[in-house]
Amino acid sequence: MALNIEAILDETTLANGKRVLRKVATGGLDLDCVYAQTLQRIRDQMGSRSRLGMEVLMWVSHAERPLRIDELCHALAVEMGATELDLENVPPQDTALRSCLGLAVVDSETSTVRLIHNTLQEYLSQPGVLPDAHGRLGQTCLTYLNYDQVKRLSADGFPNLGDMPFLEYSSLYWGSHAKIEPSDHANSLARELLDKYDSHISSVLLAERICTSWFHPNKYRPFPSLHCASYFGIDGVMAALIEKEGCDINQRDSEGFTPLMWAAHQGNQGAVKLLLGQDDIDPDRPDDNGETVGFLPWT
Repeated sequence: MALNIEAILDETTLANGKRVLRKVATGGLDLDCVYAQTLQRIRDQMGSRSRLGMEVLMWVSHAERPLRIDELCHALAVEMGATELDLENVPPQDTALRSCLGLAVVDSETSTVRLIHNTLQEYLSQPGVLPDAHGRLGQTCLTYLNYDQVKRLSADGFPNLGDMPFLEYSSLYWGSHAKIEPSDHANSLARELLDKYDSHISSVLLAERICTSWFHPNKYRPFPSLHCASYFGIDGVMAALIEKEGCDINQRDSEGFTPLMWAAHQGNQGAVKLLLGQDDIDPDRPDDNGETVGFLPWT
């Protein structure tokens, strides 16, 4: 059966792209071939559309949760090595979606961006299709958090996330991406962030999300940097923090939880082993309720 790639690819730019690809699937055709040729067409686009198209697919297929279109567009605007976010780099929403030739659309029910079919998710998740995707996403999140505009936000209150739509996602998930595909560059960016984490707004956003059973803004004390690295389980960053003069590896956070408690709770075996290997570790240090790492109140 002859495959009219041009007809199929032209139709995928329309709202019924999902229906077209389903026809291809039921027709016994090689979907991997269709997707591969579509990606090549995206790469062959002129100007910035090629980069935009591939990055849209990378984000939509590898993000830790579905992204709203405004979050996605701000993520696409991040420029590695820059110290300020240039709002002129934020692409128009329709430009971002058109750049991937209809392979990603905005879901009308959730207002989040999704791929047109689950088979595309499977294809993009294959090794080598989008190499180092998690590494690049982690570095993008960290670059955003290290922007001067973000650093200037006060950790004493909650910003208007409508003005910085990518702030929440990058605060909550930079470590997830960096752990999956670690790199020296990501570790360097993470150390820059964590160097002044106590006064960084992302510390508040992370604490609010992961400590919902006890978090109250009027009693908040900053989520310490070593606790953050232990929570995500990024061993290289943890080792650098531990080596810093004055680091207290038994420090307790707002509810008395130590880095070891967070590492154990998250199942980060490397982080647990690293902490237990320190001469001054106190695995039996209790939290504010008198419980030790052997009792985790979350479980």
